[in-house]
Amino acid sequence: MTINKNKVVTLHYKLQEGDATGELVEETFGSEPLVFLYGIGQMIPEFENQLAGKKTGDAFSFGINSEDAYGTYDPDAVVSIPKDTFVVDGKLDENLLQEGKVIPMRDPDGNQLLGTVMEIQDDEVVMDFNHPMAGVDLYFTVSIEDVREATQSEIEHGHVHGPGGHHHH
Repeated sequence: MTINKNKVVTLHYKLQEGDATGELVEETFGSEPLVFLYGIGQMIPEFENQLAGKKTGDAFSFGINSEDAYGTYDPDAVVSIPKDTFVVDGKLDENLLQEGKVIPMRDPDGNQLLGTVMEIQDDEVVMDFNHPMAGVDLYFTVSIEDVREATQSEIEHGHVHGPGGHHHH
C-alpha cells in the first residue's frame, strides 16, 4: 500500500542536523516508531512530500532546508522581557529563570509561544522565541514499517488510534 492522504504511516527515522554527517537530533530506531495520520498537516509539509508514494519496506534519506522545516532564524524573535514578568505570587520564580531553559509564554494576542532563556540581566531577561531548530537544515533517514488505511474514526478525530497512536480514555 502506498502512502497518500488518510493513510496511517508507521516509520522509524533518524534526524540529523545538515547532512548524513551532522549531529544527531533524535532517532526512533531501537525504540517506538513514529505513527501518524498522513496528509492532515501534523508533520512538516516537506517531510510529508518526501514520503508521498512510498510503501512498506522502503528505506531512504532526504534533506529539508531550514526554510522548509522550522523556518529561518529571525533575530527579531530575540527579545528582552522585564524581569517582573516572572514574578509569581510576589516573588521571582528562580527555577524558571535559568539560561537554556525553555518556558511556555503567551504573546499579547494570547497565543502560546516557547521561549528559551538566553541571558538573565539585572532588570530584564533575554528570551529567544525562535524554534530551537530554526535556521537548521534537517537530514532524515527513514524506514517505512507499515502503511494502512485510516479508519473513519481516525479520519474524523484527525489522529491515529491504537498502538503508537492516541488513546481515548
